[in-house]
Amino acid sequence: MNAVALHRSPWVRARDRFASVLLVAGLALPATALAQALNLINGDVTEKIALSDLRDISDTSFTLYDPYQGREVEMQGVAFQTFLIDHFGQVPPALHFTAWDDYEVTLEEWDDPNWYLITLEDGDPLTLRSRGPVRLVERDYGDRDVESLREFNDWIWMIRSIEAKW
Repeated sequence: MNAVALHRSPWVRARDRFASVLLVAGLALPATALAQALNLINGDVTEKIALSDLRDISDTSFTLYDPYQGREVEMQGVAFQTFLIDHFGQVPPALHFTAWDDYEVTLEEWDDPNWYLITLEDGDPLTLRSRGPVRLVERDYGDRDVESLREFNDWIWMIRSIEAKW
């Protein structure tokens, strides 16, 4: 500790420590503070679905081998096809996904009951650190080689918004 710090009053040192904590918390909080909802975009209308509500409707659990983690994982989520029909009235021909890390992709042909929006893994809510808070995975990936991650490029992580493309 330098000589200047030794001569400060305890209140000044406490204030400085508190300011440091606020600075660190301020840098750490924005991403987690913002990751509270999934945005569904249909033309000019944006519907925000609270992640807690999405977890509440996540009524399907299954265990599968997650090639990215290299292990069996219990996943819980909602059937994506049903979710799309419930929120868009039908399955849109294409969907534009935006992730929390600003990854964007537009994909087609989601009228397949094999896809799930995952919100919990091994009983715990997904977070940004665990590639959540919402993830899209295929429940049955058939005979794809789990050692070849390129065969799973259509799994989407950290979903922030889903936009219908008509």
